[in-house]
Amino acid sequence: MSNQTNSDNKTFKALVVEETSEGKFAKNIQERHVSDLPDNDLLIEVHYSSLNYKDAMSASGNKSITKNYPHTPGIDAAGVVVSDKSGTFSEGQEVVVFGYDLGMNTAGGLGQMIAIPADWALPCPEALSLKEAMIYGTGGLTAALSIQKLEKMGAKPSDGPVAVSGATGGVGTISIAILSQLGYESIAFSGKPEQSEHLKELGATEVRHRDTINEVGNRPVGRPLWANAIDTVGGDYLANLLKQTKPSGAVTTCGLAASASFSMTVLPFITRAVSLLGIDSVFIPLEDKKAIWQRVATDMKLPNLEQYAEEITLEQTPEYLERFIDGKAVGRYVVNVKG
Repeated sequence: MSNQTNSDNKTFKALVVEETSEGKFAKNIQERHVSDLPDNDLLIEVHYSSLNYKDAMSASGNKSITKNYPHTPGIDAAGVVVSDKSGTFSEGQEVVVFGYDLGMNTAGGLGQMIAIPADWALPCPEALSLKEAMIYGTGGLTAALSIQKLEKMGAKPSDGPVAVSGATGGVGTISIAILSQLGYESIAFSGKPEQSEHLKELGATEVRHRDTINEVGNRPVGRPLWANAIDTVGGDYLANLLKQTKPSGAVTTCGLAASASFSMTVLPFITRAVSLLGIDSVFIPLEDKKAIWQRVATDMKLPNLEQYAEEITLEQTPEYLERFIDGKAVGRYVVNVKG
């Protein structure tokens, strides 16, 4: 079915990923019609999007993320309402969209138009421009949720440093910056030593190579080195962050770039009362998304937001998505979709 609006014949540009042969996928900028979009209530002209690891997986043909191709990735979008059959939003209103099925099996924010259910969108906070909202994007939302969850477990700056794995990634860089803004010390772990000074400029108190997390080896627990931690990569890094967290501390987990599984004993949980906290930035209730966005726009709002992201064009997205797959992505990439 097509989206039956006056804009049906309107064309727009989008990144389209196509399966060319078994296991082979091509990424190209193509012209699409609004009538190609799903039959949903809310039609949005996208001005900005951002790139995330999940977008790179979708764009590389990962069918655990996106089942059917051709497809337009982009789990983030910020733009202006063209029409809303539900009556929730008014024409011209600025809105932001994060998560749900956007960019997974529903054409996403790397296209200049999207059609989605109205309850996937939020009004863009007045304190943020559309571009600023996408500098945060899902990565920034995940960082904010991680810090908020640590706070709900009682974390405070006086407890000691917060370890951050995958520190040069989108979640990691924003986590370090927000932690610094809120008065926390942080230990940034990264496999990119050339980014050490940049991480300190973002607010990291100390920068260490990511492999030092794993020096604890097969021991069930290690020396307690940090009060809390934010893990963005999974695997052994997550396990060994837990082993070295101080008593009553907590570790949040939100990523799987290293591995979706990890192995360890229960000793950190039962001898140190360490907590493992899952972070969901995709299907959390809309009211909770509204609440965290109010924090992002107030006490978690970072000064000079431009320094946390590189702006790219829609035409550059195929190249930049490859950086995630090659392990070369650094920080946040905001996409000027409208051009």
